[in-house]
Amino acid sequence: MENINLDSVKSFVDTLWVIDCAILVFIMQAGFMCMETGLSRHKNSINVALKNAADFGVAVVIFWLFGFGLMFGASYNGFFGTDLFLFKTEKAEYMTYFVFQAMFVATAATIISGAVAERMKFNGYLLITILATGIIYPLVGHWAWSSSYLANMQGAEAQLLIATGTIRHTGWLSDMGFIDFAGSTIVHSVGGWIALSAVLILGPRIGKYSNANKGKFTGSSFPLAVLGTLILWFGWFGFNGGSNGAMDETVPLILINTFLAAAFGLLTGLAASFIIYKKPDAFYVILGPLAGLVSITAGCNSMTSLTAILVGIIGSIIAIGVNELLNKFEIDDVVGAIPVHLAAGVWGTLAVGFFSNLEILDTGLTRWEQIKVQFIGVGSIGLFAFLVSYILLKIINYFYPLRVSALHEELGLNIAEHNATSVEHDLISILEKQSESGDLTIRGPQDPFTAGGVIGLYYNKLMSKLESSEAQKEKWRNRISNEVKLAVKVQENFLPKRNLENYPVSGINISAREVSGDFFSFYPHNDRIYFIIADVAGKGIHAGMVMAKASTLFEIMARDQVDPDEMMFHMNNDLFTTKTGGMFVTAILGEYNLQNKDLRWVNGGHQPAIIRDNNGNYKQYESNSPPLGVISQKDKSVYKLNKEKLNNNRFYCFTDGLSESINDGEEIGIEGSIKILENNYNNELKQQLSDTTKEVIKNAANEKLSDDLTIIAIGK
Repeated sequence: MENINLDSVKSFVDTLWVIDCAILVFIMQAGFMCMETGLSRHKNSINVALKNAADFGVAVVIFWLFGFGLMFGASYNGFFGTDLFLFKTEKAEYMTYFVFQAMFVATAATIISGAVAERMKFNGYLLITILATGIIYPLVGHWAWSSSYLANMQGAEAQLLIATGTIRHTGWLSDMGFIDFAGSTIVHSVGGWIALSAVLILGPRIGKYSNANKGKFTGSSFPLAVLGTLILWFGWFGFNGGSNGAMDETVPLILINTFLAAAFGLLTGLAASFIIYKKPDAFYVILGPLAGLVSITAGCNSMTSLTAILVGIIGSIIAIGVNELLNKFEIDDVVGAIPVHLAAGVWGTLAVGFFSNLEILDTGLTRWEQIKVQFIGVGSIGLFAFLVSYILLKIINYFYPLRVSALHEELGLNIAEHNATSVEHDLISILEKQSESGDLTIRGPQDPFTAGGVIGLYYNKLMSKLESSEAQKEKWRNRISNEVKLAVKVQENFLPKRNLENYPVSGINISAREVSGDFFSFYPHNDRIYFIIADVAGKGIHAGMVMAKASTLFEIMARDQVDPDEMMFHMNNDLFTTKTGGMFVTAILGEYNLQNKDLRWVNGGHQPAIIRDNNGNYKQYESNSPPLGVISQKDKSVYKLNKEKLNNNRFYCFTDGLSESINDGEEIGIEGSIKILENNYNNELKQQLSDTTKEVIKNAANEKLSDDLTIIAIGK
């Protein structure tokens, strides 16, 4: 029997182990996709899935071009690598090393995807991926992970230069003794820091923190999100196990620590949800194990199992606390990437200094020295990742806005960014078309696997029956009549209802020209109604176009019950970016709660709002916010929210068509407007507004209006 070279066998086994682990880490990409898609709303699911696929491709290409060289090349003073660009080698173990590291850089990139979901442009996200994988991750990775492992590729001469100190391969943090075994900080918290800078620049999703939406922004599929979590858990064994670089006696400890930290993290999340919500909360069941996994990643090879359990529990608690803190300060992270990857990652890296076996770490540092170095590493990497990403993204955002428009955000990025459609969207369009045309041959989309598709299936059967009956209408006239009534009822369930008879509101608009620059609108919900009155500062068709844009923005945000001040904020910024020829919009926009009589409104550069009490006294509320579309606003607090208890009082808003109307050759002004409203006061809102406009027209010269006249009223 030929002699067996044990070193060759060991090398083969180690290479096979690392490549298998790399495949497991690759599977984590599918886990991220499922988890993020499940925690995002259905209208953005395609966008989220495509981002997860695209960032993987971009990350690997950028890493191969120059990221790998910056991270693992010959070091320039411990700060960045200077060679190994367009990485190539004939050695199998080095090829494996590149593949494994490429999986890590893709993971760092995709962490950002979930945090910025539902409001970021697809191309903008790709720019962030390039920034993360081409600059930030490779540089901090060089500081802490660069080593002489790849130096053998460069031959004996290069090895001699390394031995004599002529060529340096280690980074400055590595030289200090900083330890982050599998990347709690280098991979996870770096992704979290970049995600934090991005969400601060983007701002929260429209309506996420509106009073009426508390707890209503739930994902499209928690089962899918849980599946993604389990896939991530499975892939994490490769993430941590492969970081050992070899299949030896250390691997079992790494795997069991990984397993236990995640399991106890899950139980911690479950317990926290019972304590906070008195029931098992799906989001915390997802958050808990992922936080445990991130926490143990830095020290899974150097801690006992009991210590790993403690680290996982504390990591889960920290992630839950940071998640609540983010919500308190209205920092919108869709999937909890910042609590899990940033917060738990920081904790896990610091825990190495507190709990790891110093002999296994083999840094030559005392316990206190190791803790100090861990703090230095976490602080320097965090500061660099956050500041660089925030500054660069701020610059990019100035020239190329990273956030989609309010219209696109409310429509959903599936349609707005990818021109995709949903069965429900298509079905509603078909129903509207059929309702308008009366054409019984029109059919809707059908799919036995979606709710909308099932409705479409039965609707098509109904239409086929109706069409067949139509051919025999002489015989089946009565039956056709009943079927048609049924079809109408089905359609009515899809079409929006705007019956205001049970709401104490009324409005009237009389245009002084063909295209009015004034408009008003009401959007009712069961317990509240949204309202707007606006005046476009302009004339003709351009004013009409701006009016249409403003009206559409109001409709889509009122539908989602966005707070008035936030609604004004997004309307302003959307109108500002629209080419309006210097036009702007003054508006009063608000919400009236029918149950507690609370009235909340914002006055953006408009005529004062008026409230009449039971005694006939009127109080004016002047504008305390700028008009819409004048300048881009950075903070919604610029739109000041007015709050009053309406009770049995009455609330009025009107455009300058009323205050600038002529009586005896002079403009009547605000006081004159109040006088006309009082002269025509009536228990019926609609009658009062009708009588008021008639008096204005009568007083005007030649009974013609000089400007559009629009009035709305709310209250008993």
